[in-house]
Amino acid sequence: MSFINDDLLLETPVARTLYHQFAAKQPVIDYHCHLSPKDITENRQFENLFEIWLEGDHYKWRAMRANGEAERFCTGDADPYDKFLAFARTVPHTLRNPLYHWTHLELERYFGLSDLLSEATAPRIWEAANAQLTSGSLRARDILKQWKVELVGTTDDPTDSLEYHAQIDEPGLKVVPTFRPDKAFAIGSGTPWQTWVDQLAETSGEACDTLDSLKAALAARMDHFSAHGCLASDHGLAACPTEIASDVEAAKLFERARSGLSISAREVDAFAGHLLIFLGEAYARLGWAMQLHLGPIRNNNRGLFDQLGPDIGCDSIGDRLQIDGLATILGELSVRNALPKTILYNLNPRDNYAFATMAANFSEEGVPGKMQFGSGWWFLDQLEGMTWQLNTISNLGLLSHFIGMLTDSRSFMSFPRHEYFRRLLCNLLGEDVRRGHVPDDLDTLGALVERVSYKNAAQYFSS
Repeated sequence: MSFINDDLLLETPVARTLYHQFAAKQPVIDYHCHLSPKDITENRQFENLFEIWLEGDHYKWRAMRANGEAERFCTGDADPYDKFLAFARTVPHTLRNPLYHWTHLELERYFGLSDLLSEATAPRIWEAANAQLTSGSLRARDILKQWKVELVGTTDDPTDSLEYHAQIDEPGLKVVPTFRPDKAFAIGSGTPWQTWVDQLAETSGEACDTLDSLKAALAARMDHFSAHGCLASDHGLAACPTEIASDVEAAKLFERARSGLSISAREVDAFAGHLLIFLGEAYARLGWAMQLHLGPIRNNNRGLFDQLGPDIGCDSIGDRLQIDGLATILGELSVRNALPKTILYNLNPRDNYAFATMAANFSEEGVPGKMQFGSGWWFLDQLEGMTWQLNTISNLGLLSHFIGMLTDSRSFMSFPRHEYFRRLLCNLLGEDVRRGHVPDDLDTLGALVERVSYKNAAQYFSS
């Protein structure tokens, strides 16, 4: 029997029934990812296993570096096959790392390949997978159809043209942009912020020489995103702002920064709080969900950062306090009667209970599940981290209203993460039945599985 078999992770009869009868058939709402809309529009055909599987994958780079592989096999200019061989050498050492499960699940689901990947098996896996890729049977949109993906939420800067989103016309598939204005908050970064504001001015037609005109530019871009089907915003922040600058203070801070003067850390935080309130009010008017991804400390390897730049897999779980800032921002939006649907993602599992209880403070009559403690994210999107997150929701909220899993990935090979999550969910419930903690009622349990696997997200992100 293959290591990746039909009952992977399903340890009880109830778990197996729940997965095979209720979870497996559900479509996919991948509401947060980093897929290329250009690849979807052009229905990209991948030339080899490196292109579809290793290109830009910092999870794999981290493992390869830990295995002592040279950087040229990760981010460098080595031949694609040599990079694949370096990853194949690494995979046997990933036993008990989530990469071991993901690697073999993906090879099985996409290519029907059940061999365990190693340096010895790499040549035949490379050839067999590439034969399928070059045949044209696994182009980008074919993969989306295979996984019954109904919605893809990409991640897009306010200055993006969204030209590729406008060209996608695929029955049964919505590919929508997600408004990610992180660069607007980097007021203390000097030249990078100035350059981005110049780009925003050019894109929006607003001067961006005052705070009011910056807001006008962001509002114009939000209208543009809305016209292209946007359903959500997203913010990747090291910490939620703890202060909210007044209109006068924020305007002065913007003018100082635009003039090239330095801004203190406290002032950056206060400006960020002011801007997040402005944006949150806009999201509420537009009917968008606001996603807050909080907690990473980025680019820790300064040597590699100076050499290669960001997003190379040298980020960590941060240890900054988040809850006071969340109380400040969510509380102010609530006072203004302008709190949008909100999804909170934490990166430090220490904060699970705090995040879940904070989300529950802001429920709203007539909007079940408005405030979400989001899926295990980044370093937590594995068996243990997702189990912690599901148990937290179950203990402190309503699991039945949870909107479920997302890939948060740049790879078209990542859709089995939805399957992985669903198997874990069903196994948790099956174990509860075995222990006598919940009734052995397939109708009740099956309805819960369907909701968390698909139906809740479909409703939450309905336009």
